[in-house]
Amino acid sequence: MSGRKENTDRSETLPAGALILAAGFSRRFGGIKLHAKLSNGLTVFEQTLTNISAATDHILVVTRADLADSITRAVHSRAPLAQITVCPDSDKGMGNTLAHGVQQIEDWRACMICLGDMPFVNTDTYRQLLIYSNPHTIAVPRYEQKIGNPISFGHDFFEQISLLQGDAGARRLLQQYPDAVHYVDVNDKAILQDIDTPEDIQRWDTTSLD
Repeated sequence: MSGRKENTDRSETLPAGALILAAGFSRRFGGIKLHAKLSNGLTVFEQTLTNISAATDHILVVTRADLADSITRAVHSRAPLAQITVCPDSDKGMGNTLAHGVQQIEDWRACMICLGDMPFVNTDTYRQLLIYSNPHTIAVPRYEQKIGNPISFGHDFFEQISLLQGDAGARRLLQQYPDAVHYVDVNDKAILQDIDTPEDIQRWDTTSLD
């Protein structure tokens, strides 16, 4: 029992980081969504990365082989401390991409799963989630009683996430472990804003970026 407590206490002192999923195929967008330009001149991915890196230095970006060069350039420019990993079977679905990313994490107490195509989420939202991230909790952002992204999963859930495949995501864990869920109310409607089309960017761009 003493060894278990020592391990638990140590896990509480580890950092919580951001796992950014940047391997999607943007089939509904009609092009590479991460490369789409915003009104401030940054790409969707660059702005997303900028906002996240202002909240934490512990970042792992998961991408696919044909995007690796552009993702690497963005990382070197916007978040040089971030790490990059290429998922070899990202074409099989987000579950495979997410599982691959979590398998690379060894020393985080929690993993905030971020989508590379959510450039309008405020840095303060990421900071709030990280505050509530611990090994035993699933921290879920909520705006006007609606839950969104990113969601932070404690280390206790890493093993299950690492087994995901296909299009299965990690949200099912919220229903599976309701007692572990901690809702974080945020004043940030961007947690609900999925970008599926170029029109979505135009709709939110001018009102969401400074």
